[in-house]
Amino acid sequence: MKKVAFCTLGCKVNQYETNAMIEQFIKKGYEIVNFEEKADIYIINTCTVTNMADRKSRQMLRRVKEINKEAIVVACGCYAQVAKEELEKIPEIDLIYGTNEKNRIAEYIEKECQFPLGTFPNGVSVPFGKFPNGKVTDVMYQKEFLDFGTTLYTEKTRAVIKVQDGCDRFCSYCIIPYARGHVRSRKTESVIEEIKEIAKEGIKEVVITGIHVASYGKDFKEDIGLIDLLEKVNEVDGIERIRLGSIEPTIITEEFLERLTKLEKICDHFHLSLQSGCDETLKRMNRRYTTEQFRKSTNLLKEAYPNVALTTDIIVGFPGETNEEFEKTYNFLKEIDFYKMHIFKYSQRKGTKAAIMRWSNRRKYKRAKK
Repeated sequence: MKKVAFCTLGCKVNQYETNAMIEQFIKKGYEIVNFEEKADIYIINTCTVTNMADRKSRQMLRRVKEINKEAIVVACGCYAQVAKEELEKIPEIDLIYGTNEKNRIAEYIEKECQFPLGTFPNGVSVPFGKFPNGKVTDVMYQKEFLDFGTTLYTEKTRAVIKVQDGCDRFCSYCIIPYARGHVRSRKTESVIEEIKEIAKEGIKEVVITGIHVASYGKDFKEDIGLIDLLEKVNEVDGIERIRLGSIEPTIITEEFLERLTKLEKICDHFHLSLQSGCDETLKRMNRRYTTEQFRKSTNLLKEAYPNVALTTDIIVGFPGETNEEFEKTYNFLKEIDFYKMHIFKYSQRKGTKAAIMRWSNRRKYKRAKK
């Protein structure tokens, strides 16, 4: 029995997709081992949300040959999608696959190796040529949700359920729409079928997640939204807790909460992505809401759930951010009183509007010094 090891970087969507890829290899007769163990194939599910994520992805890809120099090293996911040319320069990498290729990655590797999985000869690393092979299709043309089917490889007590992919918000700092494409929602029936199967395995908690989960259903012809999906998930026998992944504050309305509070399985923890507590900065970020709208959303949640835990993400040092704007964010965070905050310094992403803003500011600064 041949062995395959996985390393997952980034968000819960990546975690879900790694679990789905694991199942593909299990069905092919592979043994799944820890990433630090000796394996025949190592698959790194990469992230590209920040420069640090890129660097961690490269580090993990380079480490593999130290564990087993004869192993096949595979890079897949978001960083591979937007930076295939960069990864081709790393000699340790043998195969590169984008975000669209994950749902058939075992099949693709088998085809690329030109022999059945599990039978490649010992001592042979990668007979592929000068540059890594693989497949990275243009995700921007993908219109349908790529369904992995039922994924039963989960954590012991909870399961992450991917219900949506892609994002159409195009925040000025974010590269993810280019790595994930436009909004595509998973059919409600498919989601419920998977959760029912998970419940049969004794899993009591599910985490509903996506790249922009608040957009769920917006690509459907039918009038179906996230709240409609949650109502159906709440009806699944055996599931006791439902958690939501990161959501946009604009989805929190009186109508939404009126229906949500009737669902007894919903956990009273909500992660609302803020990014800045300053309206001027939010506008440059293209976040499409104001601090007043965010404040209203959090107040509605506090009224609906007296013991609510609110968490968020914050970017500091965004292009053009002044000391006064930073202070506005600082004071706004104190006002909202979050349970927990993930705070990051701005990371320049090539190809985004913010990267141009940053360059413009740098040029003005140099001219001012002269």
